[in-house]
Order: sequence, then structure tokens, then C-alpha cells
Amino acid sequence: MILAIESSCDESALALFDPSRGMVGEWVHSQIDLHQSYGGVVPDLASREHLKNFLPLLQASSVLEHQSQIKQIVVTQGPGLAGCLALGVAFAKSLALAWDVPISGVNHLRGHVYSPFIDLHQQHPANFKQVLAGQLPHLGLLVSGGNTLLFEISTAGVLKVLAETVDDAAGEALDKGAKLLGIAYPGGPQVEKLAQQGDPHTFDFPKAIAPRNERRFSFSGLKTSLRYRMEKMTDAELEAQLPNICASYQKAVIDQLLGKTKHILEVESYQSIGLSGGVSNNKALRAGVQRLAQRYKIRCMMAQAQHTGDNAAMIAFAAYADPTGTNTSEVNIAPSLRLDQFC
Repeated sequence: MILAIESSCDESALALFDPSRGMVGEWVHSQIDLHQSYGGVVPDLASREHLKNFLPLLQASSVLEHQSQIKQIVVTQGPGLAGCLALGVAFAKSLALAWDVPISGVNHLRGHVYSPFIDLHQQHPANFKQVLAGQLPHLGLLVSGGNTLLFEISTAGVLKVLAETVDDAAGEALDKGAKLLGIAYPGGPQVEKLAQQGDPHTFDFPKAIAPRNERRFSFSGLKTSLRYRMEKMTDAELEAQLPNICASYQKAVIDQLLGKTKHILEVESYQSIGLSGGVSNNKALRAGVQRLAQRYKIRCMMAQAQHTGDNAAMIAFAAYADPTGTNTSEVNIAPSLRLDQFC
């Protein structure tokens, strides 16, 4: 079995993965309630919580019952908050030393990349690698609070970044927009909830979709446009129009994500398309990606809800499915690690 440890931000997470049968167990301690009053994650508080919560989380899990079967420990090296990453790595090293088990580092973003394939493994544990090969080349859209990336996995299993944001990430744009509107943290899910009650065609926010030959995203101008719109409205108008504003703002974010994905599908051929990252839980975004898959007649693969945010299951699975992206040498933190970089 593989024991995975994740602590890149404000989730303390453990997972046990058995390559012969799939996920044995997943355990997460969330800090959302703690950081809510601050309007966002406070790094010092987050790292302190990891220090306080990892040992009780281990004891409450079934990990110790399977200790003799654990043959590898993997831990998130980056990207993420330095203090939080350091606590996870220190915890992993302590367990590896105490249990005399090898330790490896995993790129958190590669965990997101492979999270849509966890379901595929559950369905085909015995011949997963062969089944996975049939889904390549694969086009993936990774959308989270800190990253917005389009990437491909070639038939040879090589991962390549095709497009990324030049400023804010999509999730960051949603959260910052929510903060401008006075919506409590975490803002993105609240914007989605309000958007379901509104008309997305009420306001025209800029889509900022780059030309087809420019593979990039940009969301900073969207937030500025929202602020200018709010300045022209009275408090009463803003309150009355809040669902319509959220729906229109969310549509601008999603239209840009889908627009650039569509541009790439028009010029490249893929066997499957995937969606991952915290923002991939957004129902409108999921529906849009499914429509693209149907239009281009390729398989649509999306991470399960519990594997979209920060979780240890995707870290364990990435170590199994993507061994070339796993660092087996000295395991140290890498807060600014990119998707196409090795630890």
C-alpha cells in the first residue's frame, strides 16, 4: 500500500491506496471554519493547525491497522504555502524513519492532473495501465484557486502545459469577485449558489479570450470590470441585482475557460478530456466540459467531488499512475513548483 500525506494549504489529509484494489481510506481535517472569519487562509494559522491535527488524524484513521502493508510513503512537496508544506514533509519523514519505509515527494499539481483517472482505476484495477493508455492523448483542464492550466498527456505519458493564466487563476477571480460583493469566504461556491438564481445575460463582463494562436488565460481585468460596475450602482440596486451579477460574472469566467479549451480541441486530436481542481465542482463548468466532449466525440473524465480540492488520495494515486513525476531522492519543500517541473 501507499500512504499519502497532503498539507499544501489548509487541509490536513491522509490516504491509503492499494494498487490492486484502489483507495482503502481517506481522511481529511478541514480548516475552513477557522479561516472564515479572516476572509481567507492565514498561513501561520494553517501551519499551526497541521502541527496540531496530523497525529490525531493518523490515530483516528485505519492507517496504523495497515502499517505492515505500507511499502511507500508519499508527501506533497509543492506548490503550496511553505510552512504548511514543511509540516507535512516533516510528518512524512518521521513516519518513514519510524517504520523504515521509503519516502517520495509528489507534485501537488500532478495529483490534480491524475485525479480524474481514479474512477478509471476503480473500474479496472487489474489492467489500469493498459486501459489508461487507451485514453491517451488526453487534454486536461485544471482549475483551482491558485492555478488555471490546460495540459496534455501524450500517448507516451509525457505531460505538457498548453495554456496557463498570466495573472489571477479562475478560482482566485471568483473568490476576489465574491469579496468585492461582500460574500463570505469561501466565495466561489457562494457565487455559484447565487448564480443559480440569476440571469447570466444581465451584465456583460469581459471574457478576455486570447486569440487562437495565444494559449493563455487572463482574469484580472474581470475583477476590475466588476468593481467599476459596482461603483455605478446604489446599495439597493446591488442587493437586488446580486444573483444576476453573480451569474454574469461566473459566466465570464467559464466562457473563457471553455473558449480556450475549444480552440485547442479544434486543432488537436485527443481521446479524452479531463476536469480537475477545486473549481471543477462548479456545475456550470462541468456541464460545459461535458458538452465539449460530446461535440468532439471524446470521453469526458472528471474528478469526484472529494478529489477536486486538496486531498491525499490524488497524491497517492499520482505516485502510482505517474512514477516519472515522483521524486525519490531528498524530499524537501518546493513552494513555487510548476506543473511541468519535477520536485
